[in-house]
Amino acid sequence: MSHPPSDAARPHRPGAGPLAEPAACLPVPTADDRSAWSAARLDPPTLAALRERARADLAAPWPFPSASGFARLARDGDRAGYEGAVFAREQRLSRAVVMAAATLDDAWIDEVADGVTLLCEQSTWCWPAHDEAFGRGEVVPDPARPFLDLGAGEVAAQLAWTDHLLGTALDRRYPGLRARVRHEVRHRVLTPFATRRDWHWLGLDGDVHNWSAWIHGNVLVAALVLAPEDATRTRLVGLAVDGLEHYLASVPADGAVDEGLHYWWQGVCRALEALDVLHHASGGALGAAPAGALRETVAFPHRMHLGGPWYVNAADSPARVPPGQPWDALHRAARRTGDAAAQAHAAAQRRPGAALAREEGGLGRLLRALTDPEWNGARPAASPLPRDVWLPSVQLFLARRTEGSHAGLTLAVKGGHNGEHHNHNDVGSVVVALNGVPVVVDPGRPTYTAQSFGPDRYRVWTMRSDWHTVPRIRGTDQAPGAAYAARDVRVRSDEEEAVLTLDLAGAYPRSDVAGWWREARLDRRDGRVRVRDTWDLGPCAEPCTDPSAGTDIGDSATRVHLVVAGTVATGEGNAVVTALEGAGAVRIAWEPASAPCTTTVRPLDDPWLADVWGERLTRIEIDVSALGPQGTLTWVVEELPAAP
Repeated sequence: MSHPPSDAARPHRPGAGPLAEPAACLPVPTADDRSAWSAARLDPPTLAALRERARADLAAPWPFPSASGFARLARDGDRAGYEGAVFAREQRLSRAVVMAAATLDDAWIDEVADGVTLLCEQSTWCWPAHDEAFGRGEVVPDPARPFLDLGAGEVAAQLAWTDHLLGTALDRRYPGLRARVRHEVRHRVLTPFATRRDWHWLGLDGDVHNWSAWIHGNVLVAALVLAPEDATRTRLVGLAVDGLEHYLASVPADGAVDEGLHYWWQGVCRALEALDVLHHASGGALGAAPAGALRETVAFPHRMHLGGPWYVNAADSPARVPPGQPWDALHRAARRTGDAAAQAHAAAQRRPGAALAREEGGLGRLLRALTDPEWNGARPAASPLPRDVWLPSVQLFLARRTEGSHAGLTLAVKGGHNGEHHNHNDVGSVVVALNGVPVVVDPGRPTYTAQSFGPDRYRVWTMRSDWHTVPRIRGTDQAPGAAYAARDVRVRSDEEEAVLTLDLAGAYPRSDVAGWWREARLDRRDGRVRVRDTWDLGPCAEPCTDPSAGTDIGDSATRVHLVVAGTVATGEGNAVVTALEGAGAVRIAWEPASAPCTTTVRPLDDPWLADVWGERLTRIEIDVSALGPQGTLTWVVEELPAAP
């Protein structure tokens, strides 16, 4: 079983050291180096795909982030429309930058200049959900009061990468534009970063999360390239390094991320990429190879892997990794740490003839992938698929029958608490995958709206415990907050079985739940997953409430919920679920079989859910009320033989 050392060393704090001049501080050759940027030297599938999309761009107007789109956050909660226009604008610029570097053609330089100028003229680089304008009762941004958020950091870094790569060409054809870029980045990002030190994402109150790494990494890039080469640049880089160190010190010894795998890419991975930039900019004096907890976190993606594109998902992470992840960044970090398993997992994402990177991850990530010869030369490998994983910092457990194979059933169970970053109320939730494809599932999250991070978060159905595979006790769901946590969590694994036990009672806002003990077991001998729930309920002491709304819902039933993906057919004491992607079918049988079962079908039309699960998810609801205040329900998942 994977037991990262509890005494994993904290990252070494970088000391002062010389920095390269701005034109040489990023680890990507400039477009002046034709040995690196001639079209003949770049990965053909990647360049061809970018060229096709970039040429299509030329026939359309640039995306327009409108005032009405920005105001929708206050009017109807929508943030996706405005953000979609912002992202489309930035991605179009990234495509143009690569084409300009590959060809040095004036038409592509013109396209880059247009995109850069549009960003400089954009009223705000901040995403609507983060801007302080709404708190002032306004629905449009104030350019005089820029807010440094994820979006602003992304634009500053994109402009820095563009300036680094195409500075000579821009000076030749658009003299004055680079000075405009420096003015805007200084006003919107660098000055606010240096002079305002109450940003919540600094984590000075102890709440450190992915924003810290993401923004500090982007500010580092912007400061290295666009700040004047004097004490100002040194101070900005020093503040960014301090912020990165503060974030890295928060990484637990096992390398896990409580925000889930999706936010590993936007948190820890961002920090690892920043260390890579710092190492280059300082000539190796700073940004030492990750060790201790950072070395462990390089293994987090493959420890969460179920098979193919499927991963154990917690918090707001989707179960299917979206396309365009910077696998090259994981590959580089694994090379630096000497983690052969993580390197193999990254290489496993390579597909013959497929592009090795996309623009959705940002310009810096795209350029890094294009110019990393070892990533360009990597050959597809097999994902390591460890037999057992136990991550105590988040109390997440995974077990499969044999190492290196996703055949049969894989079990994952989450303990933890309900106050995690991007939290879902999911203490005790179970995921079961069949041949690498989830069949008992965690839904993930829908498209973000104003509700997603506001006081009504737990009115969103995917965030609630009643759409996770946990019980609903006397009509009451789990409550949000770190106080609502698993108790007495224990893990055991050997050649014959893997078992996690925990008490879920503490996750429910009721005083009449003496205990709800869940034992989840993978039997390696017969390949079955067995989950046994045993409970002890005292006299009913509270009304049946919705803890997120504080209302009496008038339903005192106690039910065990199982959320499943695929086609479902129920019978007395059992359900047959045909999994997605032709992975096969399972039978879920419960004892006592007399416990009645109902199902609720949830149609899916949100792309963040439908793109993962298809048209629907189904909740199997086993009513155990009649079993009394003390009782036991056991449910068993077994793979069914393939039809002849």
